[in-house]
Amino acid sequence: MQRRLVLVRHGQSEWNLKNLFTGWKDPGLTERGLAEASAAGRRLKAAGVTFDVAFTSKLQRAQRTNQLILAELGGRAVPVIEDAALNERDYGELTGLNKDDARKTWGEQKVLMWRRSYDVPPPGGESLRDTVARTLPYFVAQILPRVLNGEQTLVTAHGNSLRALIMVLERLTPDALLQRELFTAAPIIYDMNADSTIASVKDLGAGL
Repeated sequence: MQRRLVLVRHGQSEWNLKNLFTGWKDPGLTERGLAEASAAGRRLKAAGVTFDVAFTSKLQRAQRTNQLILAELGGRAVPVIEDAALNERDYGELTGLNKDDARKTWGEQKVLMWRRSYDVPPPGGESLRDTVARTLPYFVAQILPRVLNGEQTLVTAHGNSLRALIMVLERLTPDALLQRELFTAAPIIYDMNADSTIASVKDLGAGL
């Protein structure tokens, strides 16, 4: 039985382009982001990947990326399940601010701490640990059982919500997780054993 899970961060969003903290705000994809998403679908098709079910967040940048990937794969319709548990980390008072302006307001070190520490949240927002606590139970209850049952599963979400899943899948420490970069629209393919350990992992990379 093939137990396959594919994780994809959404394509470039309008706020990524403007260097803004996005969090739970809902900007769309840029033209580049649309092209990146379609390119991700083509790379998956070239690798012979198909899906039985897809999961995504409640935010349009992830939903649109998911749509474009599935469109490139063609074939039968794939059920898509949307849930806020897969939303990006909530950046609280940083949301909507240019990252350079945030550094001017709070200082380089404090903003770096909010962005790169595991358990220190920005004002009114979530730490990465908070994001793990929100995302992981949903993954364990709703996504992982389908993968282990042999359903080829796509998860299209966000940098930090996907890091929460990668932390568990790859058994990373919090420090190692903080160093893990996820590029836009770069599929990561996990083939899993029956005991939910990883049999193999392949990063298809980003690019148009």
